[in-house]
Amino acid sequence: MPAPAFTYTRHARENLIDRGIASELVERTILAPEATEPDPRYPERVRAYRAWPEHGGRVLRLVYVEELALTYRVITLFLDRGWRRRRESPIRSGG
Repeated sequence: MPAPAFTYTRHARENLIDRGIASELVERTILAPEATEPDPRYPERVRAYRAWPEHGGRVLRLVYVEELALTYRVITLFLDRGWRRRRESPIRSGG
């Protein structure tokens, strides 16, 4: 089975640098999210969520598109301070 490939928009790359987030965390969030949901404005996009102890347990939220099998384009990402309070919302479990 081929290894997954990841590409990043300029915006996503800037967010990695500005927020001090390692690309490894982004890639692990895509491959093993705690939860996912479709983006309400762009149904082809997926929102993925995962808490990271490396960032005080805050939740990494990212938006990506699976362009081909195992090829992901990351559009945006940030540490979502409020998602922990919303965890009871109807978001599909990932994994």
